[in-house]
Amino acid sequence: MKNQKICIIGGSLTGLATAISLSKLNCDIDLIVGNINQNLKSNRTIAISGNNFDFLNKLNISKNFKNEMWSCSVMKLYTEMQNKNFSEIFELNRENKKEKIFYMIENSKMIKLMTKKINKLKSISVKNNLKVRSIFNSGLLKGIKFNNSVSKYNLIIICTGPKSDLIKKIFNDKMIENSYNELAITTILSHKELKNNIARQIFLENEILAFLPISKSKTSIVWSVNNFIRKKNNSFIKRQIAFYAKNYLKNIKFLTKIEYKDLNFLVRNKYYSERILLLGDTLHIIHPFVGQGFNMTLRDLASLKKILTQKINLGLDIGSSDILSEFSNETKPRNFAFSMGIDFLKNSISNRKLRNKTLKILNKSNVAKDIVFDIADKGFRF
Repeated sequence: MKNQKICIIGGSLTGLATAISLSKLNCDIDLIVGNINQNLKSNRTIAISGNNFDFLNKLNISKNFKNEMWSCSVMKLYTEMQNKNFSEIFELNRENKKEKIFYMIENSKMIKLMTKKINKLKSISVKNNLKVRSIFNSGLLKGIKFNNSVSKYNLIIICTGPKSDLIKKIFNDKMIENSYNELAITTILSHKELKNNIARQIFLENEILAFLPISKSKTSIVWSVNNFIRKKNNSFIKRQIAFYAKNYLKNIKFLTKIEYKDLNFLVRNKYYSERILLLGDTLHIIHPFVGQGFNMTLRDLASLKKILTQKINLGLDIGSSDILSEFSNETKPRNFAFSMGIDFLKNSISNRKLRNKTLKILNKSNVAKDIVFDIADKGFRF
């Protein structure tokens, strides 16, 4: 009996992680990556929860995977006072716990590790120069027309992002989306070596500035600001970052250029069409201040892997509507509740008095902290 075929479209972290995760199934996988070098140039970093770290670690991406990830065991939240000083209002400390709060890694480093792993897997065929011209019905399967060829698949998984023309052609469904009218400014600082296991987030006036450790001598900056910052030059932005960073870091240097990304919110209603499944940012985009975007995707991927493994062992067609519906029914309610909760939280923290009072109350309760940690680590489970 011939192996079932899967096509994964997209060379982002979502596409690469999906290919590696499903490579253990008894399937043949075509991975359409496009221009992967573009993702290698970004200075972006990702936070991985402890539960998702375990999931990735079991994929055997690299023998040194644990060493490539930088663990953060303390999270501190601050509010800016009128005198430009900071007041600590919340601390989550897991230094003496087995589970860390999260793990950090540079996107480019993760992409390189995953790409190296994929190149060693015989079940995955990487297609670098193919462009998807169209997707059509081909008997019981789905066909994809590439540049000068056509292939048939049991299942097509699209990981291209919501603005892809491919998504717009196939999925014309309703979704909840809006713009925060904010930018995420990202860069990476080098500094004097220190233990560097404390992630810090400062609530400024209508802004959120995060210091996320990625090594003893490097810290990632993610600064959510109003769109007016577009009028400022990079020198001004660097001075502002350095002004706040000097409270925690010494001998600061900017290792990477300043990057900007528009911040939006999206929750899609439809997860699949006939033999076509969506994953990643095509399904949900949330504000980065809680560092949960890619973690939501990894939870979806863990569910998908579990479902497809069960169905293949039963000899079932993995692209059937019943199977894709099962995935949607399992993940969509959790993702909707989680996304809407994060959006509500983001809109609520703009009220300084309410935010500070709430966080100070939570800071006094170890039970509340454990609940916060569990949701951030594993998401909603129902």
